[in-house]
Amino acid sequence: MMAPQFVAPYRKNEKNDRNDAEAICETAGRPNMRFIPIKDEEQQAILTIHRARTLLVGERTALVNQIRGFLTEFGVVLPQGRNQIRAQLPALLDEGELALPHLLRSVLADQYQRLCELDHVIEGYDHQIESLARTDERAKRLMKVEGMKEPSD
Repeated sequence: MMAPQFVAPYRKNEKNDRNDAEAICETAGRPNMRFIPIKDEEQQAILTIHRARTLLVGERTALVNQIRGFLTEFGVVLPQGRNQIRAQLPALLDEGELALPHLLRSVLADQYQRLCELDHVIEGYDHQIESLARTDERAKRLMKVEGMKEPSD
């Protein structure tokens, strides 16, 4: 397999199957061409965990931003970050000094519950990734590199 960015310079005219095939043939004959190794099923399965986690982290970020946006519309400004939402939203949902509409409280309660669910699933994926990293030789070598210890949010 070849990376598409290495084939593109050899393609003539517009992108279509015929031009792509011609470019692949031209590229494959180059002496310094780098090929992508084919992943086995285990590697592909591990990648699904990473991709699913990435999707959920993006969803969680969007949810936190939406919660902050809703609160801002009603004059409640919270600092950025999901930890701020997790720490301060439960108190805001209680019938307190802020006169937030009942409908808003209901929506925010649902969103807070979804945020907790996302945190739980992401944490589960993190544990799976950590477990796999402890048993895989390639991952063990990577973990010795500075800055490769923790997954990013």
